Amino acid sequence: MVINVYPLESLPVEQFVTATGRDYQPVRATRQIREKMSLVFAINGQRFELALSSVDPSTTLLEFLRYQSPFKSVKLSCGEGGCGACVVLLSRYDPVLQNVEDFTVSSCLTLLCSINHCSITTSEGLGNSREGFHTIHNRLSGFHASQCGFCTPGMSVSLFSALLDSSSSEFTVLEAEKAVSGNLCRCTGYRPIVDACKSFAADVDIEDLGFNSFCKNSLPPFDSEKRVCSFPEFLKDEMKSIDSGMHRWCSPGSVEELQRLLQGARKANSVGLSVKLVAGNTSTGYYKDERDRHYDKYVDITRIREMKEIRETQNGVEIGAVVTISKVIAALKEIRVEKMFGKLAAHMEKIAARFIRNFGSIGGNLVMAQRKQFPSDMATILLAAGASVNIMSLSRGLEKVTLEQFLQGPPLEDYYDLVLTIEIPFWHHRSSELLFETYRAAPRPNGSALAYLNAAFLAQVKDRMVINCRLAFGAYGTKHAIRCKEVEEFLSGKLITDNVLSEAITLLGKSVVPQEGTSNLAYRSSLAPGFLFNFFHSLIITEKPSSNGYYHLDQPKPLPMLSSSQHVPINDEYFPVGEPVTKSGASLQASGEAVYVDDIPAPANCLYGAFIYSTKPYAKVKGISFKENSVVPDGVLAVISYKDVPKGGQNIDTQRHADTAANLALVEYETEDLEPPILSVEDAVKKSSLFEIYPFLYPQQVGDTSKGMSEADHRIISSEIRLGSQYFFYMETQTALAVPDEDSSIVVYSSCQTPQYVHSSVAACLGIPENKVRIITRRVGGGFGGKAVKAMPVATACAVAANKLQRPVRTYVNRKTDMIMTGGRHPMKITYSVGFKSTGKITALELEILIDAGATLGLSMLIPSNIIGALKKYNWGALSFDFKLCKTNLLSKAIMRAPGDVQGTYIAEAIIENVASSLSLEADTIRKINLHTYDSLALFYKDGAGEPHEYTLSSMWDKLGVSSNFEERVSIVREFNESNIWRKRGISRVPIIYPVSMFATPGRVSVLSDGTVVVEVGGIELGQGLWTKVKQMAGYALGLLQCDGTEELVDKIRVVQSDTLSMVQGNFTGGSTTSEGSCAAVRLCCETLVKRLKPLIEKSGGPISWNNLISQAYAQSVNLSASDLYTPEETPTQYLNYGVAVSEVEIDLVTGQTTVLQTDILYDSGKSLNPAVDLGQIEGAFVQGLGFFMLEEYITDSEGLLLTDSTWTYKIPTVDTIPRQFNVEILNSGHHEKRVLSSKASGEPPLLLAASVHCATREAVKEARKQLRMWKGVNDSELMFQLPVPATMPVVKELCGLDIVESYLEWKSSVN
Repeated sequence: MVINVYPLESLPVEQFVTATGRDYQPVRATRQIREKMSLVFAINGQRFELALSSVDPSTTLLEFLRYQSPFKSVKLSCGEGGCGACVVLLSRYDPVLQNVEDFTVSSCLTLLCSINHCSITTSEGLGNSREGFHTIHNRLSGFHASQCGFCTPGMSVSLFSALLDSSSSEFTVLEAEKAVSGNLCRCTGYRPIVDACKSFAADVDIEDLGFNSFCKNSLPPFDSEKRVCSFPEFLKDEMKSIDSGMHRWCSPGSVEELQRLLQGARKANSVGLSVKLVAGNTSTGYYKDERDRHYDKYVDITRIREMKEIRETQNGVEIGAVVTISKVIAALKEIRVEKMFGKLAAHMEKIAARFIRNFGSIGGNLVMAQRKQFPSDMATILLAAGASVNIMSLSRGLEKVTLEQFLQGPPLEDYYDLVLTIEIPFWHHRSSELLFETYRAAPRPNGSALAYLNAAFLAQVKDRMVINCRLAFGAYGTKHAIRCKEVEEFLSGKLITDNVLSEAITLLGKSVVPQEGTSNLAYRSSLAPGFLFNFFHSLIITEKPSSNGYYHLDQPKPLPMLSSSQHVPINDEYFPVGEPVTKSGASLQASGEAVYVDDIPAPANCLYGAFIYSTKPYAKVKGISFKENSVVPDGVLAVISYKDVPKGGQNIDTQRHADTAANLALVEYETEDLEPPILSVEDAVKKSSLFEIYPFLYPQQVGDTSKGMSEADHRIISSEIRLGSQYFFYMETQTALAVPDEDSSIVVYSSCQTPQYVHSSVAACLGIPENKVRIITRRVGGGFGGKAVKAMPVATACAVAANKLQRPVRTYVNRKTDMIMTGGRHPMKITYSVGFKSTGKITALELEILIDAGATLGLSMLIPSNIIGALKKYNWGALSFDFKLCKTNLLSKAIMRAPGDVQGTYIAEAIIENVASSLSLEADTIRKINLHTYDSLALFYKDGAGEPHEYTLSSMWDKLGVSSNFEERVSIVREFNESNIWRKRGISRVPIIYPVSMFATPGRVSVLSDGTVVVEVGGIELGQGLWTKVKQMAGYALGLLQCDGTEELVDKIRVVQSDTLSMVQGNFTGGSTTSEGSCAAVRLCCETLVKRLKPLIEKSGGPISWNNLISQAYAQSVNLSASDLYTPEETPTQYLNYGVAVSEVEIDLVTGQTTVLQTDILYDSGKSLNPAVDLGQIEGAFVQGLGFFMLEEYITDSEGLLLTDSTWTYKIPTVDTIPRQFNVEILNSGHHEKRVLSSKASGEPPLLLAASVHCATREAVKEARKQLRMWKGVNDSELMFQLPVPATMPVVKELCGLDIVESYLEWKSSVN
């Protein structure tokens, strides 16, 4: 760990003393000095003025907001502009037009110096707990759209900006869906967030909005004046330019001024002067090493008039290089001369997210493509449009080149060559028709993802003959976008026929050739023929289309609007338990006032740490130094290692400048005399490198598989399945703050799920008694299991450093390091043999499962029983298994939401589908045949099966079949597939059984003198609504006193942070039952208090108010603090959760893209403690599972080092990837006397239901494969195949046929 003093703490702020009102007092200096020396801006109406000479130009707006301002709502999550957690509203005044321009920006990429004379609004600037929450905050809270809350402030600002954009017109549902399209959320599943956005739309049908706390027939009025963001008047009076030469940051106002600056820099370059030209600085989100580079001078080029204008001429449109992409889009939409410009704009809207387009420039995008081979969409579409570029070169002067020449030329020199403008021509041809289309295949349909391949085609056509054309392809693994001139020349002058198109596609294959080493190489190449075919198919002269539709290309239809329905039972039996109250603190989370660990103000003399991780799987570390000739940031104080663990302590496996120093670290490894590393489960087995699985954790076999196999009519022997990993992607990365205290004690603030175990680890590592360690956790910005074991070394490292240096030490692990260090799900290899009858009834299943646990055991010993627990959802007749927990030299794996269970349910479904394929039966038929009866359930699950009336899965299967119109939709899907050849649909119904266990959980309830109540529990609020349920339980249990006012007691209750010296035996938060356990503990505490207070009520002789009762109790010294430990010893500690899901998907055979058209979920939550919270858990878990099954690729190199280590490469679900129709029904399954008020778990089990999407995709792929085999004249009897996890676009396309277009044309030619 590298420790450094954070440099911004010494950043001079010339005025930082608040006066009355919201303005800061100006520095006492002359106006002339301020104009030359000051950086002036406003944040939430407050005035800030900094000495320009003292500001490090590389400082970002995010850094200033978080470390030098009182505003903490802006969160750091990815630091790449890829998540939206740091979004703010930037307002800029134009003194000429006298108007204000408002737009969102990503503050983690925006340089502080670039906001001179701008006003910044954060979520807490919209509204807050002191001045009143904004309507947006209340809507997000009322629609139950905030769980962990870490992303919610960014969501709020994005929505506010969208409302501002529509201030001159009505806000529509379509705009509402796009409002947060670039913001990531890992908790909610997005549906409630979108509904909250839609609630502001003028054209919304209130009945179509999802479950919320508002009246169904009306919403609280939205004050239209709150759409207006007022620009501070004091900034309008100071719109003067910064001196353009004397500081490290300068802003020239003309090309001539820029030339003088650059020529001066060129002369000074002989002494090593480095210059950075700045427009939006968004490139640093992708090229993160730029942040570590030191520049002597930053030149802001956004004020140069020639470079920021858009001009329409007779010949086309000229766009200044620093014009933002958003402004380019708006301008192109206004050009009516040619449809091409509207299509260019539509494609540009899929570039990055809105808050990146708002600040990123068109010229910067093209320069990245030219200089650094950035896989640009902009370069491709403008290349097809015939664009040209005007360049200012210090050596060559002004010159104009075509975009093609620009891309092919040598890389522009850093600041010697500058793009001034880009010209897009009009294509006026009265005698011919102009065709123009753009294409892209990307993991996310609506942007925020780099394309596997993009393309744009322009053709002049007359009477179906191609006069000439321009065919551009990009982002497929070459240096830059290209034109396929050989194909262009071939097609020019030809009528388009099947044979001509087939020959063109053959030629195309020689041009679009990705470089070796490109990921998904074959897939990228296969996209080009499909795009070309799509473009030219309308020109093909054919006979009249046949009834089977095989002579046309299915026209893609716009995705349907997102819609949903929720059926949620309300249970008043234990009021207020069972009520769908809004999540505790949701409005605070939305405004950004909720405090997370990194929001805690840094103590005096605080140091910052960053981890140095190994890049070798198995090696000795000889030493750590810094790279030669590297500029190590000032303030780097020490490198902390295991050697700094005090004597007597135990060694436990353990922000900007600290991160930079860590990146500059050079680790010297030694591998001599070491065995080759173990990098696979097969190697581990071969070398007997295995962890022991304790017998009491090893699952029990069921029945006699030998007998079952002998009774089978058919057998599948030794079939293999492989499953990879998944990263947690909590929005708040690992973080901790350690503060040395008196008497050699230490306080650690940790974002963790296991404070008790962090406590023990810190004490053991420092070699001090546990009573000298205090771990405090208020809330966690998402955990999903990743902040259980994996949070321990982070907190412990800070504690070791703080102990050695005797200064506070904190760390906020950057996203890349977090992804590399924390690991994810357990990869595994499964080999199975299954026996079954001709009817589909399975008689025996034998499994061998090799689990990659990584280098250390952690909690991996829990995985085998979890796998089997979920897999036993079907009656396999007999079940046997052999688990091997493999010790490899790879990163230790962690327990992630539904650990082992999600793999178990997939294994079960893969086996079912294989059996169905071998018998040529529908998979749904096989599933139904093998569902449990209660007797078989009891055989497989023993005591966990519960009472017969508790087994609801069989009835739920039928109920969802009816409510989702499953059989009818199966027929509709079949008809669709028969009439469409380029799109196929699939539908699947999947059940789940999920065992959970209760465990000991502590609680304390204290009543204060004013009648308010403080509650402490061992469970941690991760976003799962634990605090909310606990408050309801306390309200119910204390309400049994039936005093006047107890019906409103919930408003008097506050749940406080976890403190390991106050709440011992806190155990861990996980396994889906911590909320129940915490509620049970609180109920016990309240029962004790009720017993103590009842005598006072009886003595009162009549009605008594709650406050009077508490006053009397204090007067009579009644103990009003009770603690207890809930232990589930009296009842079975395990019970089963049930759910069923039906999902329908559509796949595009050209790109492999899968769209989830509809998902229907029926989930048994017993008598829900809070149905609104449980609904959020169901939807959020499902969408996280959707990521595992369909989107999230966890890719490592040959030595196991993670490659998909950023938001650019690791794609979690977004708004545009969730089900278009998302229906959830919560089943109230009645009384369960052994449960906590008859409730059941909801946090993890629904994640398994996402397997229904994967299974539906397999059904669609099966139809595509049938069609392909028919085209190729192959017998279609062999249809058995395995759809890997995740079923990404390349995976789906490969199974549907990489040569599908060529095969179609060949078949079509043969039948004509």
